[in-house]
Amino acid sequence: MQLTWPHARKARLVLSGLVLLLTSVSVLAFEPIKPIPRQVAYNEVKAQLGKRLFFEPLLSLDETVTCASCHDFASGGADPRVVSLGVYNRKGDINAPTVLNSRFNFRQFWNGRAKDLKEQASGPLHSPQEMAMDPTKVEERLNKHPEYPALFRHAYPNTEKIVFDQVVDAIAEFESALYTPDSKFDQYLRGEGTLNPEEKAGYILFKSIGCITCHNGINVGGNSFQYLGVVNPVEGVKPGGDVYALTGDPFDKNRYKVPSLRNIELTAPYLHDGSKKTLADVLDVMAHHNLGFRLSREENNKLSAFLLTLTGKTPAILANP
Repeated sequence: MQLTWPHARKARLVLSGLVLLLTSVSVLAFEPIKPIPRQVAYNEVKAQLGKRLFFEPLLSLDETVTCASCHDFASGGADPRVVSLGVYNRKGDINAPTVLNSRFNFRQFWNGRAKDLKEQASGPLHSPQEMAMDPTKVEERLNKHPEYPALFRHAYPNTEKIVFDQVVDAIAEFESALYTPDSKFDQYLRGEGTLNPEEKAGYILFKSIGCITCHNGINVGGNSFQYLGVVNPVEGVKPGGDVYALTGDPFDKNRYKVPSLRNIELTAPYLHDGSKKTLADVLDVMAHHNLGFRLSREENNKLSAFLLTLTGKTPAILANP
């Protein structure tokens, strides 16, 4: 059926409107990676209390270790050492992942043993290799402190006595505030900036060779469990700390939570055992062992250039006193 002129004109106007609508939609709608919000909701009073607790050595048995000891903000919220040192210089057995943007992870720790930030905050306090404390000892020390009782009453009204649940709740609220918005790539996704040719080529390569299969979403990872060495078994990487450690099911051997790639230029060393010192090294490992081919130096450089665009702004709660 042929449209008469008025109907044809109306159809063209409708079509033009649809085209304008589609072209005005950000590239964000079509991308497997989403930008970090510029603002997220958290309780400022509790977060500030949690910030102080995060740097508080009283929370460790020998009063020498803090949460910040293993999550160094100068190193992207991760530990620059292969493994962390706990109380009495006890060595850990796995590399401490970044705490930045951890609110966006679907589970916490490499094997996902904590369901949320509050449960995660409790783990190191109990661990004999880390802070070696128990709830009673934590409560005892903080209730005797000259300042903490008043600080807790401010954050938790009607509190007569500090309890352990409040301690981990405040630390979790601080960790929830540790988000890093406005990376160069996030600005690109919002249509507010551009990538240079090498960065853009790196992102295209990141998607085309399959990295995006596991590293996607708002945290460019952190939203699934995957195998290390799914195509070619990895040699020279220390086993342990995987999902198998929790389940005892052989199906879960070498299965880890996919790490976030946010701020990756700051968080070396890499992998669960901290065995890869540079970004170039870990890219070569993952391409060969999880994708099944060797990267050329040019490809490695392009991927690295893209990954460097994922470094965001310092969390506001760290920038403010």
